[in-house]
Amino acid sequence: MNSTHVVHSIFDMTSFMGALLKITLILLSAGHAGVVTSQALAKDWAPQVRAHGLMWDVHEVSVGQVKQYAHQTGFVSQAEKERGGFIYEAGWTQKAGWTWRAPFGKLAQDNEPAVHLTFDEAQQMCRFQGKRLPKDHEWVKAAYLEQRDQPPTGFQKGQRYTYPNGQSAQKSHCLNGCGNYQGTAPQGALWRGVGHVPVMTTPPGVNGLFDMGGNVWEWVDTGQGSEKITRGGSWWYDADRQIESDVATKPKDTRVGYIGFRCVQDN
Repeated sequence: MNSTHVVHSIFDMTSFMGALLKITLILLSAGHAGVVTSQALAKDWAPQVRAHGLMWDVHEVSVGQVKQYAHQTGFVSQAEKERGGFIYEAGWTQKAGWTWRAPFGKLAQDNEPAVHLTFDEAQQMCRFQGKRLPKDHEWVKAAYLEQRDQPPTGFQKGQRYTYPNGQSAQKSHCLNGCGNYQGTAPQGALWRGVGHVPVMTTPPGVNGLFDMGGNVWEWVDTGQGSEKITRGGSWWYDADRQIESDVATKPKDTRVGYIGFRCVQDN
């Protein structure tokens, strides 16, 4: 190995460790309790916090994580098998090529939340990691009831908040104005402020969790028959959909551009 290769190797490792340290410091400075070690972060890039007796992924499962899962298992989603996922355009419309890899028809960045995945696909991915989807009552506690002993300014232990982000809602990246259901996110919308945002780019909310409201709906393992609940609202809707009393149910096989998920782990 010549000196140039040595320099490049050192630079690559330094960049990797710097990024890893940055994530760890973000979590610590936000007052998260129970943050996993840097070794675990390097292993699966899924930092966790403890909230109400469970270990929670601090962010929604990302495109990069699904890529790793697909590489290891050969996973192919229903949206990929069946020409694409759906979006609402004055009625449900299937969009050719719209999948978790390309949620709006354009290849996604690794740090975007993974969407166009069914409930069963989400549960399968969580279980592959020794985790699961949260139950509805678990999600509600984690999203609205602050548990940290020493939360950062703006949060108080034992306080129940109106929104997952606290007393005020996380601004939704709404479609043609909040509450307007016509049209759809155009190609490249992520770079124009419409659509979801990359994980961990907005301020953390209750219990140090990111994007529990206003980014993408999140599947939870509660429902009857073929229906499952989704929580948190999404960029499509206004802030009213982020409150605790808003309970939305959808068919388990729904695969659309504004439903994602996060995993929890039992102690």
